[in-house]
Amino acid sequence: MRIGELGERCGVTTKTIRYYESIGLLTEPARTASGYRDYGDDAVERLRFIRDAQSTGLSLSEVASVLELKGSGERSCAHTMALIDSHVASIDAQIEQLTAARRELEALAQRARKLDPASCTDPNRCQVISSARADA
Repeated sequence: MRIGELGERCGVTTKTIRYYESIGLLTEPARTASGYRDYGDDAVERLRFIRDAQSTGLSLSEVASVLELKGSGERSCAHTMALIDSHVASIDAQIEQLTAARRELEALAQRARKLDPASCTDPNRCQVISSARADA
C-alpha cells in the first residue's frame, strides 16, 4: 500500500509517517518501480502500536526503546511497565502540585472577597495579590 493509504488506515498524516521513518521508528519500505513507497501489513501494525503507545503518554524515544527491545527478540514487558510507572509517578506529582496551587488560589479568592474595592488606590498593585503576599 502507498503512504497515503497507510496514513488513512492508521489515522496519521503522511508527514508523520515520513518523520517516523527518518527517526527509525518505521523502517523505510520497499519502493515500487515508479518510486512510490510500498508498505505491507506489518507497517500498519507497527504504526498503530506507535500511535497507541503515544496516546498513553510515552514519548517517541520511549516508544523506540520498546520497539528496540522487541526488534532484538527480547521481552519488553518489564521495561514498558517501568516506563508506565514513571509516568504514573510524574502525573501523581503534577496532581499534588495542582492541588496545592488550587488551595492557594482558593485562599486568595476568599481573602479577596473580604477586601473593599474602594480601598484599592495603589496604581501599581492590586490589593488582592498584595494582601496575599503580606499574609504569607
